[in-house]
Amino acid sequence: MDLDGARILVVGATGVLGRRLCERLAARTREIVVTGRSAAAAEDVRRELGLRAAHALDLVDHDAVAEVVRRAAEELGGLDAVVIATGAAAFGPAAEEDGAVVEELFEVNALGPMALVRAALPHLSDGGAVAVLTGVVAELPLAGMAAYAASKAAMASWLGSLRRELRRRRIAVVDARLPHMDTGLVDRALAGLPPRLPPGHDVDDALAALERGLERGVHEVRVG
Repeated sequence: MDLDGARILVVGATGVLGRRLCERLAARTREIVVTGRSAAAAEDVRRELGLRAAHALDLVDHDAVAEVVRRAAEELGGLDAVVIATGAAAFGPAAEEDGAVVEELFEVNALGPMALVRAALPHLSDGGAVAVLTGVVAELPLAGMAAYAASKAAMASWLGSLRRELRRRRIAVVDARLPHMDTGLVDRALAGLPPRLPPGHDVDDALAALERGLERGVHEVRVG
């Protein structure tokens, strides 16, 4: 799809990756609606980059998800792409995982994004795109990351099925299997301490690959 002038909803625009991605996309289009858990932070992104609108959104509230998608589509006159750059992490042995933490991981990393994509599909133009940042952890789970990896793998599997279902509409479903990056996510983990991780990949390099993937409609984005 052509990103120039595209109407895009970016979910998680107040995080490190989401904000940097918005900066890249804003060079191609200002027809962008951004969301973040904090209304003030989302508005800061919108104002500083000159984008169309901003909304507060917590993905665990599925009713709010549907309403924000509806408002974004109304503000933009439809959607050409949806990009989900949210995520939560937790660490620790599988045998010691807290059930409430596991549930929150699946809500933020899988169930919430699924609900948002479902809500967006009626508004999404044929030939458009859906992109979700799942991460390489979806396919390379490490010890101490069982529930985190499982939540990402669940999202990746769902995207694979969705891709086949949307072929007739020519909607690209982009699974961004990005590597570990130093974005502070592990420092905000819901529980536990992370295992030893490799040096963080360059954020700009990873997001450049994602931008190319969106434009080309690739199935998966990989770097490194």
